[in-house]
Amino acid sequence: MKNLVCACILAAGASIAQAQLTSQSVASGLSGPVFVTHAGDGSGRLFVIEQAGRIRIIDSDGTLLATPFLDITGPVRSGGERGLLGLAFHPDYAVEGADGEGKFYVNYTGDTGSGDTFISEFSAVTDTVANPASERILMQIDQPFSNHNGGWIGFGPDGYLYISTGDGGSGGDPGNRSANLASLLGKMLRIDVDTMDPGLEYGIPSGNAWNDGNSTTRGEIYHYGIRNAWRCSFDRDNGDMWIADVGQNAWEEVNHNVGNVGGLFYGWRCREGLVQYSTGNCGVSGWTDPQYVYNHGQGCSVTGGYVYRGCELGTDYQGKYIFADYCTGDIWSLDPDNGYSRSTEFAAGFGVTSFGEDEDGEIYFTRGSGVFKIINPSAPDKNDDGIPDACEEACLPDFTGEGDLNFLDVSAFLAAFGNQDPAADFTGEGSFNFLDVSAFLSAFSAGCP
Repeated sequence: MKNLVCACILAAGASIAQAQLTSQSVASGLSGPVFVTHAGDGSGRLFVIEQAGRIRIIDSDGTLLATPFLDITGPVRSGGERGLLGLAFHPDYAVEGADGEGKFYVNYTGDTGSGDTFISEFSAVTDTVANPASERILMQIDQPFSNHNGGWIGFGPDGYLYISTGDGGSGGDPGNRSANLASLLGKMLRIDVDTMDPGLEYGIPSGNAWNDGNSTTRGEIYHYGIRNAWRCSFDRDNGDMWIADVGQNAWEEVNHNVGNVGGLFYGWRCREGLVQYSTGNCGVSGWTDPQYVYNHGQGCSVTGGYVYRGCELGTDYQGKYIFADYCTGDIWSLDPDNGYSRSTEFAAGFGVTSFGEDEDGEIYFTRGSGVFKIINPSAPDKNDDGIPDACEEACLPDFTGEGDLNFLDVSAFLAAFGNQDPAADFTGEGSFNFLDVSAFLSAFSAGCP
């Protein structure tokens, strides 16, 4: 058995934090929102998936635009665990002249079979409207049952598109598809949307573990042994991958893949969380354990989130993984620097369907008919300007750190200058002369942001 990090069980590692975080409504009146994200275009907009097959835009001023960005309700089969489930914008979506300009990708269940999974590319016509007729189907994956469709897609720091598929449904993975390397179900796939291998609408990266020319395995597979990962993410700071995998009857799990190492078996259906699930034809003898699990006495279905890398919540939340349970509606944080200890941040209420990030790394979630932003009303704000200290630009002439400029800062600078303190080297030339004094006085006169 392969243990990357000691897994932490709720009974031994959870705590109730003094509630600091809460949420504020960003948009309401949506129909079944199941994901929120951004386009990386500098616009400050949010894009929200409605399960029935629409993508809606929340403008930078908080206005929910009436006309959908994309409407593919026709080909989408929606209801239960099916529908339009995933959205990812090409890394070069906003790069003029690039091959990826205006392109984005969706994961939906279509009106074929039991609701086959489609991974498709679309193109934007304007900033606010995409062309439904521009669809290029990259993949169609047969789904034997209506549930366990996975649904998440996202671009990794390597520029490849990752796809979570789910084990095909029913219960207990009756076809043992998750452990079958000839099946795309129960997997994390990785493909290259910018190239096409012979006979495919995409390329298979050479670094994929099973892209070895073996006709009995699928080269698209990056990880296997996944039951029904409901929301995954990459840490925008270090590229680590986080996978929240929904359990069968007893255990929910969170997997933290440090360094985004490929080729892992995450255990299903041999294991559910940290315990044995099936002994019959399990198929694999080794597995990678999750870093965190909780039992169904604490909830019923994990909703994966993001590692916080914004500024508005304050420095105490940097590097913590924010996630939830669908049934309890509790918003939790995991601290990987403290043994993956879990803290309860606040209760959002039943039905937290998904999380998302904006361009600045602030975190949102979807629930009911709305989109909500996670906020910290008590984030430190020493100068009381409404901007948390962690978001303030550095004010170099504020030598006292009090948040305003006065004669004490001038005195502190002159003392540092006299002692040849590097903080007084305002020109950055490595020496101390009248140019540093002049630069300090100019900055002092200009004031702080």
